[in-house]
Amino acid sequence: MKVSDFDFDLPEGLIAQYPLKDRAKSRIMVLDKYTGEIEHKIFYDVLDYLNKGDTLVLNNTRVIPARIIGEKQDSGGKIEFLLLKRTEGDSWEALAKPGKRAKVGAVFNFGDGRLRAEVTGVKEDGNRIIKFCYEGIFEEVLDELGQMPLPPYIKATLEDKERYQTVYSKESGSAAAPTAGLHFTEELIKAIEEKGVNIAYLTLHVGLGTFRPVKVETIEEHDMHSEYYHIDKENADIINRTKESGGKVIAVGTTSCRTLETLGKDGFPLKESSGWTNIFIYPGYEFKVVDRLITNFHLPESTLIMLVSALAKKENVIKAYELAIEEKYRFFSFGDAMFIK
Repeated sequence: MKVSDFDFDLPEGLIAQYPLKDRAKSRIMVLDKYTGEIEHKIFYDVLDYLNKGDTLVLNNTRVIPARIIGEKQDSGGKIEFLLLKRTEGDSWEALAKPGKRAKVGAVFNFGDGRLRAEVTGVKEDGNRIIKFCYEGIFEEVLDELGQMPLPPYIKATLEDKERYQTVYSKESGSAAAPTAGLHFTEELIKAIEEKGVNIAYLTLHVGLGTFRPVKVETIEEHDMHSEYYHIDKENADIINRTKESGGKVIAVGTTSCRTLETLGKDGFPLKESSGWTNIFIYPGYEFKVVDRLITNFHLPESTLIMLVSALAKKENVIKAYELAIEEKYRFFSFGDAMFIK
Protein backbone atom coordinates (compact mmCIF):
# COMPACT_ATOMS: atom_id res chain seq x y z
CA MET A 1 0.00 0.00 0.00
CA LYS A 2 1.36 3.41 -0.99
CA VAL A 3 1.93 6.23 1.49
CA SER A 4 0.52 8.64 -1.11
CA ASP A 5 -2.87 6.91 -0.75
CA PHE A 6 -3.21 8.84 2.52
CA ASP A 7 -2.47 12.28 1.14
CA PHE A 8 -4.96 15.16 1.04
CA ASP A 9 -4.80 18.91 0.51
CA LEU A 10 -5.30 20.86 3.71
CA PRO A 11 -5.69 24.66 3.65
CA GLU A 12 -3.19 26.14 6.10
CA GLY A 13 -5.94 28.25 7.65
CA LEU A 14 -7.57 25.11 9.07
CA ILE A 15 -4.55 24.25 11.24
CA ALA A 16 -5.64 25.27 14.73
CA GLN A 17 -3.13 27.62 16.37
CA TYR A 18 -4.92 28.05 19.68
CA PRO A 19 -7.01 25.78 21.92
CA LEU A 20 -10.62 26.75 22.56
CA LYS A 21 -11.34 28.32 25.95
CA ASP A 22 -13.90 25.61 26.70
CA ARG A 23 -12.31 22.23 25.95
CA ALA A 24 -15.60 20.38 25.48
CA LYS A 25 -16.97 22.95 23.00
CA SER A 26 -14.80 21.62 20.17
CA ARG A 27 -16.68 20.08 17.27
CA ILE A 28 -16.68 16.32 16.85
CA MET A 29 -17.37 14.38 13.68
CA VAL A 30 -19.00 11.01 14.39
CA LEU A 31 -18.08 8.39 11.80
CA ASP A 32 -19.72 4.98 11.57
CA LYS A 33 -16.85 2.64 10.67
CA TYR A 34 -19.20 0.14 9.02
CA THR A 35 -21.47 2.36 6.92
CA GLY A 36 -19.40 5.52 6.55
CA GLU A 37 -22.36 7.57 7.85
CA ILE A 38 -21.31 10.91 9.37
CA GLU A 39 -22.84 13.15 12.04
CA HIS A 40 -21.69 16.58 13.24
CA LYS A 41 -21.79 17.24 16.99
CA ILE A 42 -20.16 19.21 19.82
CA PHE A 43 -17.57 17.26 21.81
CA TYR A 44 -19.68 17.17 24.99
CA ASP A 45 -22.21 15.14 22.97
CA VAL A 46 -19.76 12.21 23.03
CA LEU A 47 -21.65 11.29 26.20
CA ASP A 48 -24.56 10.17 24.01
CA TYR A 49 -22.38 7.56 22.28
CA LEU A 50 -21.04 5.92 25.45
CA ASN A 51 -23.10 3.23 27.18
CA LYS A 52 -23.19 1.75 30.66
CA GLY A 53 -20.61 -1.02 30.85
CA ASP A 54 -18.32 0.49 28.22
CA THR A 55 -14.80 1.53 29.15
CA LEU A 56 -13.12 4.74 28.11
CA VAL A 57 -9.32 4.36 28.10
CA LEU A 58 -7.30 7.52 28.81
CA ASN A 59 -3.56 8.10 28.47
CA ASN A 60 -2.47 9.90 31.65
CA THR A 61 0.97 10.93 30.40
CA ARG A 62 2.06 14.47 31.21
CA VAL A 63 4.09 16.66 28.85
CA ILE A 64 7.32 18.01 30.27
CA PRO A 65 8.45 21.56 29.28
CA ALA A 66 11.17 19.88 27.26
CA ARG A 67 12.43 22.81 25.14
CA ILE A 68 15.25 24.69 26.90
CA ILE A 69 17.22 27.60 25.43
CA GLY A 70 20.58 28.66 26.79
CA GLU A 71 24.16 29.67 26.04
CA LYS A 72 27.43 27.89 25.50
CA GLN A 73 29.58 28.47 28.57
CA ASP A 74 32.82 29.44 26.79
CA SER A 75 31.49 31.49 23.87
CA GLY A 76 27.96 32.59 24.76
CA GLY A 77 26.59 31.03 21.56
CA LYS A 78 22.87 30.25 21.68
CA ILE A 79 21.72 26.63 21.95
CA GLU A 80 18.33 24.94 22.05
CA PHE A 81 17.83 21.44 23.40
CA LEU A 82 14.65 19.41 23.09
CA LEU A 83 14.61 16.68 25.72
CA LEU A 84 13.37 13.37 24.32
CA LYS A 85 13.80 10.88 27.15
CA ARG A 86 15.75 10.31 30.33
CA THR A 87 18.44 7.69 29.82
CA GLU A 88 19.55 7.37 33.44
CA GLY A 89 19.88 9.64 36.47
CA ASP A 90 20.39 13.20 35.26
CA SER A 91 21.29 12.17 31.70
CA TRP A 92 18.89 12.74 28.82
CA GLU A 93 18.73 12.08 25.09
CA ALA A 94 18.00 15.35 23.31
CA LEU A 95 17.87 17.11 19.96
CA ALA A 96 20.33 20.00 19.68
CA LYS A 97 19.96 23.13 17.55
CA PRO A 98 22.40 24.09 16.11
CA GLY A 99 24.06 20.69 16.41
CA LYS A 100 27.51 21.99 15.49
CA ARG A 101 27.74 23.74 18.87
CA ALA A 102 26.85 20.63 20.82
CA LYS A 103 30.04 18.60 20.58
CA VAL A 104 31.11 16.12 23.24
CA GLY A 105 32.50 18.03 26.21
CA ALA A 106 30.64 21.28 25.45
CA VAL A 107 28.94 22.87 28.47
CA PHE A 108 25.82 25.05 28.36
CA ASN A 109 24.07 27.26 30.91
CA PHE A 110 20.35 27.88 31.24
CA GLY A 111 18.59 30.43 33.43
CA ASP A 112 21.79 32.27 34.45
CA GLY A 113 23.43 29.01 35.43
CA ARG A 114 20.60 27.55 37.50
CA LEU A 115 20.75 24.62 35.12
CA ARG A 116 23.91 23.41 33.40
CA ALA A 117 24.31 20.69 30.80
CA GLU A 118 27.34 18.90 29.40
CA VAL A 119 27.25 16.92 26.16
CA THR A 120 28.54 13.44 27.01
CA GLY A 121 27.76 11.60 23.80
CA VAL A 122 26.43 11.74 20.24
CA LYS A 123 24.20 8.98 18.88
CA GLU A 124 24.22 7.63 15.31
CA ASP A 125 21.07 9.61 14.47
CA GLY A 126 22.70 12.84 15.70
CA ASN A 127 20.78 13.03 18.98
CA ARG A 128 22.90 14.17 21.94
CA ILE A 129 23.28 12.65 25.37
CA ILE A 130 23.50 15.46 27.90
CA LYS A 131 24.04 15.39 31.66
CA PHE A 132 22.52 18.08 33.87
CA CYS A 133 23.86 19.77 37.00
CA TYR A 134 21.51 21.86 39.20
CA GLU A 135 20.45 22.62 42.73
CA GLY A 136 17.12 21.48 44.10
CA ILE A 137 14.58 19.29 42.27
CA PHE A 138 15.16 18.84 38.53
CA GLU A 139 11.47 18.81 37.60
CA GLU A 140 10.88 22.11 39.40
CA VAL A 141 13.87 23.76 37.73
CA LEU A 142 12.78 22.48 34.31
CA ASP A 143 9.21 23.64 34.87
CA GLU A 144 10.50 27.14 35.54
CA LEU A 145 13.03 27.35 32.70
CA GLY A 146 11.57 25.09 30.02
CA GLN A 147 8.99 25.71 27.32
CA MET A 148 6.29 23.40 26.01
CA PRO A 149 7.51 21.50 22.91
CA LEU A 150 4.61 22.44 20.66
CA PRO A 151 4.41 20.73 17.25
CA PRO A 152 6.18 22.53 14.38
CA TYR A 153 2.89 23.47 12.68
CA ILE A 154 1.82 25.59 15.69
CA LYS A 155 3.40 29.01 15.28
CA ALA A 156 1.48 30.85 18.01
CA THR A 157 2.77 31.23 21.57
CA LEU A 158 0.96 29.22 24.23
CA GLU A 159 0.21 31.48 27.18
CA ASP A 160 -0.97 28.77 29.59
CA LYS A 161 1.21 25.62 29.74
CA GLU A 162 -1.65 23.63 31.26
CA ARG A 163 -3.66 24.02 28.06
CA TYR A 164 -1.29 21.56 26.40
CA GLN A 165 -2.01 19.04 29.17
CA THR A 166 -5.04 16.83 29.63
CA VAL A 167 -6.99 17.51 32.83
CA TYR A 168 -6.08 13.98 33.96
CA SER A 169 -2.35 14.14 33.14
CA LYS A 170 -0.27 12.56 35.89
CA GLU A 171 2.85 10.68 34.74
CA SER A 172 5.53 13.09 33.45
CA GLY A 173 7.57 12.04 30.44
CA SER A 174 5.96 13.03 27.13
CA ALA A 175 7.52 15.22 24.47
CA ALA A 176 4.03 15.86 23.06
CA ALA A 177 0.46 15.75 24.33
CA PRO A 178 -2.02 12.92 23.67
CA THR A 179 -4.17 15.53 21.97
CA ALA A 180 -7.48 13.66 21.71
CA GLY A 181 -7.66 13.94 25.48
CA LEU A 182 -7.40 17.73 25.43
CA HIS A 183 -11.15 17.94 24.78
CA PHE A 184 -12.15 16.41 28.12
CA THR A 185 -13.08 18.49 31.15
CA GLU A 186 -13.38 17.25 34.72
CA GLU A 187 -17.13 17.86 34.47
CA LEU A 188 -17.44 15.72 31.34
CA ILE A 189 -15.45 12.87 32.89
CA LYS A 190 -17.70 13.00 35.95
CA ALA A 191 -20.82 12.87 33.73
CA ILE A 192 -19.36 9.88 31.87
CA GLU A 193 -18.75 8.01 35.13
CA GLU A 194 -22.25 8.86 36.41
CA LYS A 195 -23.66 7.24 33.28
CA GLY A 196 -22.03 3.95 34.32
CA VAL A 197 -19.13 4.10 31.88
CA ASN A 198 -15.83 2.81 33.29
CA ILE A 199 -12.66 4.88 33.10
CA ALA A 200 -9.32 3.09 32.71
CA TYR A 201 -5.91 4.74 32.64
CA LEU A 202 -2.65 3.76 31.01
CA THR A 203 0.54 5.63 30.22
CA LEU A 204 2.29 6.04 26.89
CA HIS A 205 4.94 8.74 26.74
CA VAL A 206 4.54 10.35 23.32
CA GLY A 207 7.80 10.79 21.42
CA LEU A 208 8.60 13.24 18.63
CA GLY A 209 8.57 10.34 16.20
CA THR A 210 4.82 10.88 16.00
CA PHE A 211 5.50 14.09 14.01
CA ARG A 212 8.21 12.69 11.73
CA PRO A 213 7.13 12.27 8.11
CA VAL A 214 6.98 8.84 6.50
CA LYS A 215 9.82 8.97 3.97
CA VAL A 216 9.29 5.68 2.14
CA GLU A 217 6.94 5.05 -0.78
CA THR A 218 5.17 1.99 0.58
CA ILE A 219 3.81 1.64 4.10
CA GLU A 220 5.42 -1.73 4.74
CA GLU A 221 8.91 -0.21 4.43
CA HIS A 222 8.38 2.31 7.24
CA ASP A 223 10.44 1.89 10.42
CA MET A 224 8.10 2.81 13.28
CA HIS A 225 9.43 4.73 16.29
CA SER A 226 9.32 3.26 19.81
CA GLU A 227 7.54 4.75 22.83
CA TYR A 228 7.42 3.71 26.49
CA TYR A 229 4.13 2.43 27.94
CA HIS A 230 2.75 1.10 31.22
CA ILE A 231 -0.54 -0.24 32.55
CA ASP A 232 -1.14 -1.58 36.05
CA LYS A 233 -3.22 -4.61 37.04
CA GLU A 234 -6.19 -2.59 38.29
CA ASN A 235 -6.71 -0.84 34.96
CA ALA A 236 -5.96 -3.94 32.89
CA ASP A 237 -8.66 -5.77 34.85
CA ILE A 238 -11.21 -3.02 34.12
CA ILE A 239 -10.66 -3.62 30.40
CA ASN A 240 -10.76 -7.40 30.85
CA ARG A 241 -14.13 -7.21 32.64
CA THR A 242 -15.50 -4.94 29.92
CA LYS A 243 -14.59 -7.42 27.21
CA GLU A 244 -15.99 -10.34 29.23
CA SER A 245 -19.33 -8.56 29.72
CA GLY A 246 -19.69 -7.49 26.09
CA GLY A 247 -19.02 -3.79 26.64
CA LYS A 248 -17.11 -1.62 24.18
CA VAL A 249 -13.53 -0.45 24.73
CA ILE A 250 -13.14 3.13 23.52
CA ALA A 251 -9.55 4.34 23.16
CA VAL A 252 -9.02 8.06 23.61
CA GLY A 253 -6.29 8.89 21.13
CA THR A 254 -3.98 6.88 18.92
CA THR A 255 -1.55 6.59 21.86
CA SER A 256 -4.09 4.70 23.97
CA CYS A 257 -5.01 2.65 20.92
CA ARG A 258 -1.41 1.63 20.19
CA THR A 259 -0.85 0.68 23.81
CA LEU A 260 -4.00 -1.41 24.02
CA GLU A 261 -3.21 -3.24 20.80
CA THR A 262 0.34 -3.88 22.03
CA LEU A 263 -1.11 -5.41 25.19
CA GLY A 264 -3.56 -7.44 23.14
CA LYS A 265 -0.84 -9.22 21.16
CA ASP A 266 -0.64 -11.87 23.88
CA GLY A 267 -4.40 -12.29 24.04
CA PHE A 268 -6.73 -12.02 27.01
CA PRO A 269 -6.72 -11.43 29.88
CA LEU A 270 -4.60 -8.30 29.57
CA LYS A 271 -1.87 -8.18 32.21
CA GLU A 272 0.05 -5.48 34.04
CA SER A 273 2.83 -4.54 31.67
CA SER A 274 5.59 -2.02 30.95
CA GLY A 275 7.92 -1.71 28.00
CA TRP A 276 8.54 -0.13 24.62
CA THR A 277 6.17 -0.44 21.71
CA ASN A 278 6.82 0.17 18.03
CA ILE A 279 3.52 -1.28 16.86
CA PHE A 280 2.53 0.06 13.43
CA ILE A 281 -1.19 -0.14 12.69
CA TYR A 282 -2.36 0.35 9.11
CA PRO A 283 -5.16 -1.03 6.87
CA GLY A 284 -5.32 -4.80 7.03
CA TYR A 285 -4.62 -4.87 10.76
CA GLU A 286 -7.16 -6.78 12.88
CA PHE A 287 -7.96 -5.02 16.15
CA LYS A 288 -7.81 -7.20 19.24
CA VAL A 289 -8.84 -4.82 22.03
CA VAL A 290 -10.10 -1.47 20.68
CA ASP A 291 -13.70 -1.26 19.49
CA ARG A 292 -14.05 2.49 19.07
CA LEU A 293 -11.74 5.50 18.94
CA ILE A 294 -11.80 9.18 19.82
CA THR A 295 -9.10 11.03 17.94
CA ASN A 296 -8.19 14.35 16.31
CA PHE A 297 -7.71 15.08 12.61
CA HIS A 298 -4.21 14.07 11.56
CA LEU A 299 -1.48 15.10 9.14
CA PRO A 300 -1.56 13.87 5.53
CA GLU A 301 0.50 10.71 4.93
CA SER A 302 1.08 10.26 8.68
CA THR A 303 1.14 6.95 10.56
CA LEU A 304 -1.79 8.32 12.58
CA ILE A 305 -4.18 8.66 9.65
CA MET A 306 -3.08 5.15 8.63
CA LEU A 307 -4.10 3.83 12.07
CA VAL A 308 -7.48 5.56 11.83
CA SER A 309 -7.95 4.09 8.35
CA ALA A 310 -7.25 0.61 9.69
CA LEU A 311 -10.18 0.95 12.09
CA ALA A 312 -12.69 2.77 9.87
CA LYS A 313 -11.65 1.81 6.30
CA LYS A 314 -9.48 4.09 4.21
CA GLU A 315 -12.27 5.17 1.85
CA ASN A 316 -14.47 6.20 4.78
CA VAL A 317 -11.67 8.18 6.43
CA ILE A 318 -10.57 10.02 3.28
CA LYS A 319 -14.20 10.93 2.54
CA ALA A 320 -14.64 12.13 6.13
CA TYR A 321 -11.50 14.27 5.90
CA GLU A 322 -12.68 15.83 2.65
CA LEU A 323 -15.97 16.71 4.36
CA ALA A 324 -14.12 18.05 7.41
CA ILE A 325 -12.20 20.42 5.14
CA GLU A 326 -15.39 21.47 3.40
CA GLU A 327 -17.09 22.08 6.78
CA LYS A 328 -14.00 23.92 8.08
CA TYR A 329 -13.19 21.68 10.99
CA ARG A 330 -10.06 22.68 12.90
CA PHE A 331 -7.13 20.31 12.36
CA PHE A 332 -4.27 18.77 14.36
CA SER A 333 -3.27 19.17 18.03
CA PHE A 334 -5.55 22.05 19.07
CA GLY A 335 -8.22 21.14 16.55
CA ASP A 336 -11.54 19.33 16.55
CA ALA A 337 -12.19 15.65 17.13
CA MET A 338 -13.52 12.54 15.45
CA PHE A 339 -15.39 9.67 17.09
CA ILE A 340 -15.19 6.37 15.23
CA LYS A 341 -18.06 4.19 16.38
